[in-house]
Amino acid sequence: MPNVMIRVKDNGALLFYIAKKDQEDEIAKVEKDSDTEWGGEVELTDGTRYYIDPISPPPSFPTTLRFKRAE
Repeated sequence: MPNVMIRVKDNGALLFYIAKKDQEDEIAKVEKDSDTEWGGEVELTDGTRYYIDPISPPPSFPTTLRFKRAE
C-alpha cells in the first residue's frame, strides 16, 4: 500500500504522485466525490486504478494518503 501525495494542479485537476515509483498522473475519476465523502476506486488517466476507503469529511489537498492497488 503506497503513500500517495495528492495535490491540486493549476487547472483544477488532482495530481496523484507515488514517490517510491516516481509515478505521477492526473486523477481521471473518483468513485465518491461529494461534500460529505471522498474516495473509493480512483482511476488515473493512464487507466491504472487504486482504492482507498471513503473518507468523511473529504480531505483538503495537498495531502498524503495510503492507497492500495485496485484489482
